[in-house]
Amino acid sequence: VHLAESGGGLVQAGGSLRLSCIASGNVHSITAMSWYRQAPGKESELVAAINSDGGTYYADSVKGRFTISRDTGTHTLYLQMNSLKPEDTAMYYCADLGGSWGQGTQVTVSS
Repeated sequence: VHLAESGGGLVQAGGSLRLSCIASGNVHSITAMSWYRQAPGKESELVAAINSDGGTYYADSVKGRFTISRDTGTHTLYLQMNSLKPEDTAMYYCADLGGSWGQGTQVTVSS
């Protein structure tokens, strides 16, 4: 499975961004998918996840602000990020349960 993220950028605090992750290859093997992020000097953090039944998980730090969703028809995973904070600044990666990762998309939130 090949994953490719897009949608990152520079935004002011309080703003919004929507990340996308398009899957290709053996997409029928994909079940659960996740968004991770890693800020400089910090460990990778699981931000949100969604399973094949639509069940979701959110880290406490993003609960109520971020929404994960997926379009199974286009094999695309989304992360809608609202009320962004400077501490959300990080490289964001999508991943599937099979261990495939994208190349990442940078999100920078200015104060």
